[in-house]
Amino acid sequence: MFNILGRRYLFFGLSLLLILPGLLIIIFGGLNLAVDFTGGTLVEISFESGNTPPPEEIVGIYNQFGVSDVQVQTTGDNTIIARSSFLEDETRATILAEIEGQSNDLVTIIRIDSVGPTIGQEVTLRAALAVAVAAIIVVIYITFAFRGMPNAFRNGVCAIIAEMHDVLVVVSLTAIGGILWGWQIDALFLTALLTVIGFSVQDTIVVFDRIRENSTIYRRLPFETLVNHSIIQTLQRSINTQLMTVEFMLLALVLFGGLTLRQFAVTLLVGLLSGTYSSIFIAAPILVVWENREWRYWFGRGKKGKQATV
Repeated sequence: MFNILGRRYLFFGLSLLLILPGLLIIIFGGLNLAVDFTGGTLVEISFESGNTPPPEEIVGIYNQFGVSDVQVQTTGDNTIIARSSFLEDETRATILAEIEGQSNDLVTIIRIDSVGPTIGQEVTLRAALAVAVAAIIVVIYITFAFRGMPNAFRNGVCAIIAEMHDVLVVVSLTAIGGILWGWQIDALFLTALLTVIGFSVQDTIVVFDRIRENSTIYRRLPFETLVNHSIIQTLQRSINTQLMTVEFMLLALVLFGGLTLRQFAVTLLVGLLSGTYSSIFIAAPILVVWENREWRYWFGRGKKGKQATV
């Protein structure tokens, strides 16, 4: 049938191509963090008659009141988003009144987010802690659940590697979106990220559970052949479950859900696709690489055995 594992390094390379551009953006430009993490004030306002002032004019109004670190972004639909350091309520109200006065238009406040620097640091620490704790719990759970298999700990580690793969895909997407569309990493992004982690682990456990079941039925099969057969058995279930229950709904949300939820919906859409992909083409192949200790052949040393097919 399909020799999925025979092409495992092709899939590894494809993942690298998806992740590497975003990582380069992060390394050389950093992440575009929202006020949830950095602290500050975000104001999103719309202009009823379409008399949206240019960003330079908004920046000038902020500067009049001693705010020199403002960033202004136009998002279409006569809407602007202004991000700055933390503003007191009185200063913020004065700035908004000045914007409304100079634009000669009715200004509607869509949202105001204000987070102090201390709260922003706390959110950052808790976000990192949430991801770390989730990873540890996953390793412990999978190791316990697959304790009847040899080297059960490997299953947990491979699940975490697949999970980190999905995290990197999502972060890379957001970094690219930050340059192209002004996306930011905020609390809603963290919600999407934790959801992606949960779905990724779920799909990986399904594949690993089938490997465990087949290991008692096909005991004489080579491990690589056994894993390849297990992947094929779960392939249709994994793809159909994601497409029918989640992806179509998220695609509709991306197309018709409005600008405010678009980043959240796209992040979930790509992240859950990545979760399905990684459970089939990353987690199980890494398990085979570990079993065969293929790193011994990566630099031309040793003699690599024949790859098994189903």
